Amino acid sequence: MINKVILVGNVGKDPDVRYFDNNKGVANFTLATTERGFTTRDGRQIPERTDWHNVTVRRGLVKVAESYIKKGTQLYVEGKLRTRSYEQDGVTKYVTEVIADTVKLLGRKSDNPAVDDNSYSGNSGAQPTPDSGQSMAPQNQSSGNEGFSAGDDSNEQEDDLPF
Repeated sequence: MINKVILVGNVGKDPDVRYFDNNKGVANFTLATTERGFTTRDGRQIPERTDWHNVTVRRGLVKVAESYIKKGTQLYVEGKLRTRSYEQDGVTKYVTEVIADTVKLLGRKSDNPAVDDNSYSGNSGAQPTPDSGQSMAPQNQSSGNEGFSAGDDSNEQEDDLPF
């Protein structure tokens, strides 16, 4: 079974970051994805459609969200869909959210007010993505295509799957 979500969109509000007693944290934010409108061959106008997604990040991504993700930031998010329920006033409510494993900053550096020339922080265990246009590492840093990953251990092995 596979549960994988890939989204590219814009952050709708600054992340809500919370830390717990054990110094672990969680950050939540919304991400808007938009499908362009178009005109069919017979001339019908199909309007633009925007969907809003609840995104949750944990582990090393919490520091990344706190430092670099702000309202309007364009992101690539990869993760899993998770549905949870809770009761409010005797009514069961359901929430579907994306539990992010990977986050990459997209767009131009000037599009993200949270990033300045010297804002790379290596404390999160994450690496910047040079291909995203927002190279946050100093110029002499090696350029990889890692992005930000939720794993605290950079020595994690990838599955050896045939696809």
